[in-house]
Amino acid sequence: MQRILIVGLGLIGGSVGLALRRWSDERKVDGRKPLEITGFDPNLDHQRAAEKMGAVDRGAWDLVKAARDADVVVLATPVNALKDVMQDLAPHLRPETIVTDTGSTKSQALRWAAEILPRSVHFVGGHPMAGKTQSIEGADAELFAGATWCISPSVTASEDAVRTVLGLVAAAGAEPFFIDPEEHDAYVAGISHLPFVVSTALMNAVSRDASWRDMKSLTAGGFRDATRLASGSPAMHRDILLTNRESVIRWIDAFTESLGDVRRTLAANDENTSAALDTYFTDAREARALWSTQVTRDGELLQATSAELQPESVSDHMGRMFLGGFAKRLRTPSTRGSSTPPGTER
Repeated sequence: MQRILIVGLGLIGGSVGLALRRWSDERKVDGRKPLEITGFDPNLDHQRAAEKMGAVDRGAWDLVKAARDADVVVLATPVNALKDVMQDLAPHLRPETIVTDTGSTKSQALRWAAEILPRSVHFVGGHPMAGKTQSIEGADAELFAGATWCISPSVTASEDAVRTVLGLVAAAGAEPFFIDPEEHDAYVAGISHLPFVVSTALMNAVSRDASWRDMKSLTAGGFRDATRLASGSPAMHRDILLTNRESVIRWIDAFTESLGDVRRTLAANDENTSAALDTYFTDAREARALWSTQVTRDGELLQATSAELQPESVSDHMGRMFLGGFAKRLRTPSTRGSSTPPGTER
């Protein structure tokens, strides 16, 4: 039996536990499971919740003892907590222990591991490209199904250690993707870190306006979708930016330049303005169409965009063109005895 310790029982740590426990339960032999999952979280509410939902076989009230017993340690803490956790664990890890993490930045994590962990310990950096805004209450064994799981082994990690981490990734249902830590941080700064900076910037810009009190009554799907990431953990966002500062700054500059293109085009207000806007928006639409229609090896849409690609009826299309879809709601028959007046359903 392989003993796995998960340190940090939020959304990611809890989901890792649920996925591994399910995999282990399905492979029992004579009532014995191949994995034993222990979990630790300094927030006792998180640890109790993880135990209650079955994300771990048992909670660890003594982190030092749990670390001494572990064959594999999964660090699912906020990025800026990794250094402290490594320092706490380092003196107590047995030789050949495998340590991996789930942090959103990899270069800093590997530097800390090289500085802090014993040479006899094998560190394999990891980052599952999956998540939601919830914490432990949103943990889901299916969270990583089909997701990309970035793998950045340290230079001292053994082949056996890498294979073990790949096994955990496969057990969680994810697809491994080997990547250099510097490249990883540069890429995710654009596709993951910049989006929540933009989302929070939009939310702050609009909500701080004097008209927000009245304006917010008019918000709809576009504003909701664009600001969803702003509801995430401020501490998580802060830590990610602080450990990936240069890459995020680069992408903020690129985004600012792109946004500036629109501003300059509008400000020019000349005979080229209409055509320039058409080109700008068409380029973005085509780029997104190529992105959204990527498929996996099994032919499934990689980005889960099938709902966007469903054909619509002519009446639905016309309904959106006229009266913002109100025409469609007017056609919905009311239910006798309902307390909701026709045309007011949401």
